[in-house]
Amino acid sequence: MNIQNNGFLSIEQLQDTYLKQKKSAASAINTDGKSFQEILESRRAKAAGEVKFSKHAAGRLADRNIELTSSQMERLNEGAQKAQQKGIRESLVIVDQLAFIVNIPNSTVVTAMNQGDTAESIFTNIDGAVII
Repeated sequence: MNIQNNGFLSIEQLQDTYLKQKKSAASAINTDGKSFQEILESRRAKAAGEVKFSKHAAGRLADRNIELTSSQMERLNEGAQKAQQKGIRESLVIVDQLAFIVNIPNSTVVTAMNQGDTAESIFTNIDGAVII
């Protein structure tokens, strides 16, 4: 590379300056250790307005042998969208005999239970409820 002393940058110096900046800016995206597939699915679900299930919620569904029908999933998504429109951040969404705690900003079901699992029917740390 030729370094010029006349106060002007050479083409090589300009390329190094501007092209390296673009590469470093692209690598600054934080993926939190997620795979490309996980990030892609998360973004697709968020764009489609669908909720996703946390590991805890998925475990609760499996432990309690709860299987959601496509109709129940649609109503759960509808309930989350209604909660978002009202500005709710942590919502209780009740679909049939199932109760879901949904983190609305992340579109994530945090936990799930059926009506028989809640002895006292007390839900804490929510700021709204949607019954579908």
